[in-house]
Amino acid sequence: MHLDVQDLRNFYYRSTLGRAAQKAIRQQVLTLWPEAQGQTVLGFGFAVPLLRPYLADARRVTALMPGPQGVMPWPAGLPNVSVLSEETLWPIETGRVDKLLMLHGLETSEQPSALLEEAFRVLGPGGRALFVVPNRAGLWSRSDKTPFGFGRPYTFSQLEAQLKRHNFMPERSASALYQPPSARRFWRKTADMWEKSGARFSMVMAGGVLIVEATKRVHSPVGPGLREAVRKPLKALSPKPVAAPKASRIRT
Repeated sequence: MHLDVQDLRNFYYRSTLGRAAQKAIRQQVLTLWPEAQGQTVLGFGFAVPLLRPYLADARRVTALMPGPQGVMPWPAGLPNVSVLSEETLWPIETGRVDKLLMLHGLETSEQPSALLEEAFRVLGPGGRALFVVPNRAGLWSRSDKTPFGFGRPYTFSQLEAQLKRHNFMPERSASALYQPPSARRFWRKTADMWEKSGARFSMVMAGGVLIVEATKRVHSPVGPGLREAVRKPLKALSPKPVAAPKASRIRT
């Protein structure tokens, strides 16, 4: 079940904890995707906190928000690029998207398979997608005081397996939100330290969210044609070798 857009907006833009979460996740996203020069960037769910860095250089940025969640105008002070959309029927032409970023979309969807099929459809050749989901082993998925406490949390293996079933090829992964999901002053003041320590010791510390980058896997075309090399080709049509002239004997 999707969260309400008002609750998401209040968390990310009007709470100290939400702004800290936005900063931590965005830093990891920018590490994977530092730019989108001349590209078409699409966000689904509530991806707007992560899309702003691409507004300046991308050819087009669009933020799709599912109907059950609701929509809000975004970005503030600039022409609106957010669109209310059916969850599994996006108003995007097939193969038009270079980068797709999904936040609060997959884990809260009641039709994850159909959602991933739609994501696959809109990506162009060589297109890439970033899926940001709650970590089953993290603290953030265990608290319903944040949006990451709703929906289905994942492990890396679960998310990658689901992506592979829908013809996505996982390429890179990262984690974020190593800081505790608390608004207390001590945790807010030490948030950066927790994020740096978590990135360094990710093998023993569990981040609150998992981030997986995947590419669109396209199968080779299937159709009539020669599929195997002929082991013993006919030699009837091969040119007849020309015999070398015999050397004449010179008598002395």
